[in-house]
Amino acid sequence: MYIHEIQLRVRYAETDKMGVVYHGNYAQYFEVARVEMLRSLGVSYSSMEDSGIMLPVVNLNIDFRKPALYDELLTIKTTLKDLPGVRIHFDYELFNQKGELLASASTDLVFVDMENKRPKRCPDYLLEKLRPYFEGGENNFA
Repeated sequence: MYIHEIQLRVRYAETDKMGVVYHGNYAQYFEVARVEMLRSLGVSYSSMEDSGIMLPVVNLNIDFRKPALYDELLTIKTTLKDLPGVRIHFDYELFNQKGELLASASTDLVFVDMENKRPKRCPDYLLEKLRPYFEGGENNFA
């Protein structure tokens, strides 16, 4: 299992008049968390695209529990529970600065060959970086 955490602060433009984060912005928060998780492994989206691979989102589920508010420092915990195949599944937990769980979510993305637009297996270079975190059944934090 690979676990990664990031923090971000809620900006004014992401909220409504009551200072509550607009629900559509959560998808962007989870995207930032996912991109930074991959970056923590030394893999960027741009490097994957340079190698001919796209990662479109094919599923997004969000369970809202409490609102995120303007100027709160949020922590997003992103977890990979399984090594990817053709799909890669991410789980997320979003906490406020008090440690309260605000939302949980998951996304599924598919590795797609940019040339023929067909699904393909996870590239070996990403599997090589992830494999050590799945050996021995240990939970590993980045």
